[in-house]
Amino acid sequence: MKFWMAIVLGLVQGVAEFLPISSSGHLALLEHFFNMEEPDDLFNVLLHFATLIAVCIAYREDIIAMIKEFFRGLAVMFSGPANRTEERPPEARRLVFLVIIGTLPLFLVLPFQDFVEGLAASPAFVSCALIVTGIILFAADRKKDGKKTARTATVQDAVLVGLAQGLATIPGLSRSGTTISAGMALGLNRQFAVRYSFLLSLPAVLGATLLKVIKVIGAGGIDTQVIPMYLTGMVLAGVVGYFAVQLVKLLADKGKFGGFAFYCWALGLAALIAQAILQV
Repeated sequence: MKFWMAIVLGLVQGVAEFLPISSSGHLALLEHFFNMEEPDDLFNVLLHFATLIAVCIAYREDIIAMIKEFFRGLAVMFSGPANRTEERPPEARRLVFLVIIGTLPLFLVLPFQDFVEGLAASPAFVSCALIVTGIILFAADRKKDGKKTARTATVQDAVLVGLAQGLATIPGLSRSGTTISAGMALGLNRQFAVRYSFLLSLPAVLGATLLKVIKVIGAGGIDTQVIPMYLTGMVLAGVVGYFAVQLVKLLADKGKFGGFAFYCWALGLAALIAQAILQV
């Protein structure tokens, strides 16, 4: 892999991971139409890890509160009934519960992981998936703003948003766009739909990163010559990703989220036409 590829892939990952335009779809089309060498799995995972750090910084107050309430919740759970004085758990503790429930549907995807990843090899499929992403965004942005928050969202809401996240592992479907849209369709207010979507990404990305790093180390370790390229891509993905998170929050608040639908449609159609003409 060349240094310029690390730069391009880092920028694309940072922008497309959080903007609802599918980072996997963009990377697949770049590799196909521009004959870019496919980056190794570890580099892909590290780019996702860099964007995870961006989410942690953007939502650091939520995450700190959730960690505290997770352990407080465990303490309450194992304490005697006489010591349980709380009538209603704090919002952060309930958010921990919703994130755990929303993460569980991802285990349904694991048996089909290789098949789903293989779909990226078909630019026609990826292009169609981008068009579907546009339809999802367009429809969701026209739905009236809901009223559900972390205190009123149900277990069913968390499961359905989690299923949307599992579906969004398909290349070309935007994870953030699909989960935020699912949340809006279920009646979550826009701010909470965005917040829940990004917090829901943390366990999945962290788990995938740890598994991949363990696998690489077990296979003989990391080639130290590529570390500078890895770090460059990660820094770019993380910095750009942080500002992309802020932009999504701003646009969702203003009801401009669906504007990304037109971009997804344009890119999907352009890729389909290019493939038909070039026959590549």
